Amino acid sequence: MKQVVLNLKDGDLTVEEVPIPTIKGSGVLVRNHYSVISAGTESGVVDLADKSLIGKARARPDLAMKVINKAKQDGPISAFQQAMGRLEKREPLGYSSAGTVISVSEDIKDIKPGDRVACAGAGYANHADVVFVPRNLCAKVPENVDFKNACFTTVGSIAMQGVRNADVKIGENIVVIGLGLIGLITLQILKASGCRVFGVDLDESKVNLARELGADLSYSRNSPNLEERIKQFSRGIGADSTIITAATRSNDPVDFAGKITRERGKVVIVGLVGMDIPREEYYNKELEMRISRSYGPGRYDRNYEEYGQDYPAPYVRWTENRNMQAFLDLISMKKISMEPIITHEYEIEQAPEAYNIIKERKPYLGLVLKYDTDKRIEDKVILKSPGPVSAISESFSPVLGVIGAGIFATSILLPNLSKIKGVKLKGLSAASGLSCESVAKKYGFEYCTSDYHKILSDPEINCVSIVTRNSLHASLVIEALKNKKNVLVEKPLALNEEELNAIIEAKKENGGFIMVGFNRRYSELGVKLKDFFKNRSQSMVAYYRVNAESIPKDHWVYDESEGGSRIITECCHFIDFMQFIIGSSPVEVYARKIESQVKTPEDNENVSITIAFEDGSIGTLIYTTHGDSSVSKEHAEFFADGMVGAITDFKQLKLVKDGKCTQINKRLITEKGHKNELENFFKMVKQGPSKYSFEENVLTTVSTLKAAEHVMSGGPVKLI
Repeated sequence: MKQVVLNLKDGDLTVEEVPIPTIKGSGVLVRNHYSVISAGTESGVVDLADKSLIGKARARPDLAMKVINKAKQDGPISAFQQAMGRLEKREPLGYSSAGTVISVSEDIKDIKPGDRVACAGAGYANHADVVFVPRNLCAKVPENVDFKNACFTTVGSIAMQGVRNADVKIGENIVVIGLGLIGLITLQILKASGCRVFGVDLDESKVNLARELGADLSYSRNSPNLEERIKQFSRGIGADSTIITAATRSNDPVDFAGKITRERGKVVIVGLVGMDIPREEYYNKELEMRISRSYGPGRYDRNYEEYGQDYPAPYVRWTENRNMQAFLDLISMKKISMEPIITHEYEIEQAPEAYNIIKERKPYLGLVLKYDTDKRIEDKVILKSPGPVSAISESFSPVLGVIGAGIFATSILLPNLSKIKGVKLKGLSAASGLSCESVAKKYGFEYCTSDYHKILSDPEINCVSIVTRNSLHASLVIEALKNKKNVLVEKPLALNEEELNAIIEAKKENGGFIMVGFNRRYSELGVKLKDFFKNRSQSMVAYYRVNAESIPKDHWVYDESEGGSRIITECCHFIDFMQFIIGSSPVEVYARKIESQVKTPEDNENVSITIAFEDGSIGTLIYTTHGDSSVSKEHAEFFADGMVGAITDFKQLKLVKDGKCTQINKRLITEKGHKNELENFFKMVKQGPSKYSFEENVLTTVSTLKAAEHVMSGGPVKLI
């Protein structure tokens, strides 16, 4: 299928052939008929992409600071590589479209294939032939509303939410500052609500169009005596509410709104404008300022948008989805007309021309893209003709399929994989067709697909790397084993013991080689540390401290069905490394979390985990998000036989024996063993895993699951 994509690194905007997306949750697949280009939101992204690296850093200092902090912990080279990886990953554009449903997830009962829907959401309602949209981000389109009008529903819901924040009443006098796309829709909604509307804009053509669309009065911002005109319009009272839908860095809209709004009136900000509020004007009038957030309640709530958990109407009458439906109803009732606002229409192939209108600041309002709904679309894209394999040996040639194209795949796995000779990259699968095509093309895969079954059923592929979100690991490992593939799966191996037992059973029935991505045991410094203690006679005491950064509370890792927890997702790494250095099986685990006076989700990720090993050794893991990022992220110490080994961020290793200290420093890069892990994987599937124990992977996983269980319940947990 065709999709509009933007290269954030150089600003190049193209239309690419990519696989269709898959249904990855509670949602629908929609065949787009029309989508609308947002002059505000999308032009901002395009402008950012056009900037130099320094310009991007100045425009987004928050992201630049993340790179700086990453460099402090992982080294400048690693931070630079990850930052470049993110910039090179092309981004989808678009967030408002309309089309026909072609398939739905099993849990959705009120929408069926063939239904006409309007779609919303950046990353969902993209400029593409086919889009995946969660249930609460799509609304049914009335039969008498065509797709060209319906594709404006998301933009219309933004205007709708601005009006709701103004809490307008019949007969009130409302001023709309900014008569662009959202402003012109806003004034029509206000007229449908029984208000008197005065429009203001710098552009005379928009001022005139506002009158055609029903504004009682509209004037240029530069018109003489504009304040007096508004005072006369409001019969000497002043505007009951002023809604700002302009897009400008200037503070003039906020300043002007304070002057024209009546005492105890409301100023509602919908557009992105300067917000240096003139205190005296707003204070003397006791004005109420409200900032309207996007489409309405539910926006940015992962439970609402991704998982379909609706808010009850008696308590939240107008959610973003109900705002979308209300906008469509107004079009159906002929209360809103979009035709006069649509100034340009392009075929999807002509998208770069449409964006040039925005870049070149040419006059426009509604820019829509049209799609060919008759052409056949595929979920697999061939990128290059099959080529020969540069064999590792005469008897075995690794042919790899990769499932997943997220941040880990693009910043860690594939860059390291590209350094290994003799591996044929056959197929790449990802739920997002764009990510799949972009990454596959960059790293030289023969084909890309949104259907991972094509990877697992490909007879030529003999090795599979699974780098999806946690919830898919177990099922994909089992299916890969059934298809006789060698498996490298990113941690964790499983989210619960039921999944783990199913993997063990599948391995017994089908055979096959499984390696879990516990990469730290393959790091250069980690191997040196283990070798230092190879002849120890005493039980070991180990300590591992992790100073982890906080992540957003709606991150998928916190979802029990998708990520499990940070303990399951991350602590398995550190438990495995302790098991590797100690060289003995864990037999008991004890864990405690902090207890705050005010309970917070962060309590569950500030924990102490103590593990007893079969040889009498003990290891303690301290995992916290309460530290300072200027301090090292990982620091581990091991004690036995009068010797001490300490490793910090896998950049520094100290080995102390007989009063002498040997220190190894890697200043520019953190080397956590990813490349060595890959080399070992291909070596072992070729020669046989004689030095690899899947049992250790199982024990690490069991220890982690029991630790997570104990954090919630209390009491030591026996492993065997």
